Amino acid sequence: MEGKKHFRLAVIPGDGIGEEVINEGLRVIDHLSKTSNTFTFESDYFPWGCEYYLENGKMMDEDGLDKIKNHDAIYFGAVGYPSVPDHISLWGLRLAICQGLDQWANIRPVEFLPGIEGKLNHPNKEELNWILVRENTEGEYSGIGGRNFTGRGPGKEVAVQSSVFTEEGCERVIRHAFNLAMERKRKKVTSVTKSNAQQYGMVLWDEVFEKVSKDYPEVETDKWLVDAMAARFVSHPEELEVVVASNLHADILSDLGSALAGSLGIAPSANLHLDGRFPSMFESVHGSAPDIAGKGIANPIGTIGSAALMLDHLGLTEEAQLINDAIRATTRNGILTADIGGNNTSKEVTDSIISHVSKRYSTV
Repeated sequence: MEGKKHFRLAVIPGDGIGEEVINEGLRVIDHLSKTSNTFTFESDYFPWGCEYYLENGKMMDEDGLDKIKNHDAIYFGAVGYPSVPDHISLWGLRLAICQGLDQWANIRPVEFLPGIEGKLNHPNKEELNWILVRENTEGEYSGIGGRNFTGRGPGKEVAVQSSVFTEEGCERVIRHAFNLAMERKRKKVTSVTKSNAQQYGMVLWDEVFEKVSKDYPEVETDKWLVDAMAARFVSHPEELEVVVASNLHADILSDLGSALAGSLGIAPSANLHLDGRFPSMFESVHGSAPDIAGKGIANPIGTIGSAALMLDHLGLTEEAQLINDAIRATTRNGILTADIGGNNTSKEVTDSIISHVSKRYSTV
């Protein structure tokens, strides 16, 4: 044990296929911990989600944040089920954690993996990769508003949903995007807003972006409105490196990017708290997919890729890269689930990834 790093993970499988893909991800982490001999980990499971809600009237324990805030990281499956309204499941668990633990940067890489037929007609698809940096605790998902005025009579109700942009919130996520760009071969950050129509919050965003960019003279910048940016994802993806946007816009654009790459099932993400007070949370971009739950065919790549993001965040950079290399080797060899054109099971995909991890250590 001497010299090894030890980590405590809070594991929240959630709903639908969440438990299935989380278990596959943990298999990879467990195998890597034993073969690399550089780290150990333990997992504390929390049975929160829609079934918990149906039994208890809440998505998580009242003191749930206190129970997970001292872990090294949170590994999250998926949330959502038809019998529970989406706004209840989302706000009661995932957003409660992201906002409650100030996980203010959501990182969503977009990569075109070998062997997967993407939905993009581009001559060099496998060379495309970019990162979406999403503001994760305010903006359009601030949760401020309400429904009222029902006394006006039938059909007269009014709903108000307000976005909140703070200078501090904009600056920290934009600055993080620039820092990520500094680590890439091509140093470029693209800011996405809708400031022509949303003239207060998003104009503030534009002004902060301009201010922060002056601290990074070596980084190329450009700015696009979100509708034009959606078109550029399809028409000029080679121009993308690091894209930073508000909560809603980056949420939508990241799903577009993952779909173009082949499937939401391959897309990892990280909800980062970078100030040292709380753990970060790692999850695949896809939902709970209750229609295929229990069939053993859910794509585990997004969740396993999220484990790589988690290990990298915990300082295990080489181990994270090894997982990513094993994922690419697996897809290149045609070991694919149905959502990306294959007929392999979740377990078979994970077994292949583990096999490639083992090959790496058998050669050293």
